[in-house]
Formats: sequence, C-alpha cells, structure tokens
Amino acid sequence: MISNPLTGASYFMSGLGLINTNRIRRYVVLPLLINIIIFSAGFWFAINQFEIFIAWALADLPSWLGWLEWLLWPLFTLTFYGLVFFSFSIIANILAAPFNGPLSAAVERYLSGNENKVTSKPFIEEAKNAIGNELIKIRYSIYLMMPLAFLSLLSFVFPLISPLVALLWMVYTIWILTLEYADFPMANHGLAFRHIREKLAEKRFLSLGFGSLVMLATLIPVINFLVMPIAVAGATKMYLQEFKS
Repeated sequence: MISNPLTGASYFMSGLGLINTNRIRRYVVLPLLINIIIFSAGFWFAINQFEIFIAWALADLPSWLGWLEWLLWPLFTLTFYGLVFFSFSIIANILAAPFNGPLSAAVERYLSGNENKVTSKPFIEEAKNAIGNELIKIRYSIYLMMPLAFLSLLSFVFPLISPLVALLWMVYTIWILTLEYADFPMANHGLAFRHIREKLAEKRFLSLGFGSLVMLATLIPVINFLVMPIAVAGATKMYLQEFKS
C-alpha cells in the first residue's frame, strides 16, 4: 500500500501540541523525567566516547582508500550517535513503559472525545504487561541486529560496503523506533506484537516517515528529552487515523 512518509512525520510533530493540553499534561511528567535522566547520561557518554569510536572505526582503512574518509566520517558519526541514543532509548523505554500506556490512552480519550473509550489498567497490571512488551521488542530488535552486526564486521575487511552498512543501520533504527512507540496505542487495543508489525508494514513509508523524525529528534540535544511523550502521543494519533479501521 502506497503511503506518504511526510504524513508519518507530521504525526510526530502533532504529538508536541497534544502533550501540552491540560487533560494530557499530567500523564507526561514521569515519562519526561525518566527521559531527561537517561538521555543526559547518554549525551555525556556520546561526547566522551565519540573520538575514540571514530579513531577505531577508521584505523583499519587502507591508505589506498583514504579518499573514502570524507564519506565514511559522517556516516560513522550518524551511526555512532544513532546506536548510542538508541541503546539509551531502550533503557528509558523499559523504565517508562508502565506510564506510556496510560499516556496513550489519555491521548486517545482526548482525540475521540469519549472519556470511556479507552480505560487504563491498574498500575501493577499495566507495568507487568508493558515491561513484558518491551522485552518482546528488545528480543525482536536483537534478532534483526544480528545480520547487521555481521555486516559491520565484514565492512572492516571490505571497506567499500561501509556506506551500505551505515544506511542499513539507519533504516533498522528508524523501524525499531516506529515499532517502539506505535506499540503503545495498539497494545492498548489488544494487538499482539506480530500484528502490530504487520499493520505498520502495510503502510511502511508512512511508518518509516514517522520513525525518521523520531530518530532525528532523538539525536538533537535537549529536544531528545521530549521525544518519548511526543512520539507516544503522535503514534496514538497516527494509529487512530491510519490503522484503527
């Protein structure tokens, strides 16, 4: 099914306005606080390890391929920051998962105008289900990561494939971030993770457009503090308007 990536990106942008409404704002406080703490740690780690990573990544580049350095440097930079903040996102998402389901439910109630349309579960049940879903997503992300890790190792033997590997890592990160946040509104309606993947794949360009902007926002200091609640709210609107039917 043909879909527009710009439309997907617009749903992420709409999340900023949604989390600032009176009826939703109180659900944002805890996810936002968790995000600030975890991404502050991630930003500190990235600054301190960036030069070490770049030196290591380019150390084995043969002299006769020195002309490729101008291309590989920005690709390795994007890959490094993407992987660092993606890794710290996993930690933040596990800790904030029990609060993101209620946030998504609040956004849906606000958008639908029906206070009884989605009801939040008791916190203990919400936490158990949410953390279980996060572990499923982590297992899936590791499963997809394995061939990319192999290609990354192979790129040190065949440097010419490095741009392709960096691009694949980027697409991987975008897809995983899309799944991460689209899961909350869909799981609130009882969809299993396999069905969530299938639904998003039906409109993959729309989905990847959403995830692309999430990834870019995650790479921007300070802005990345707000990414989690914005993405949950935006994914909820995207689900209601694009996938629920």
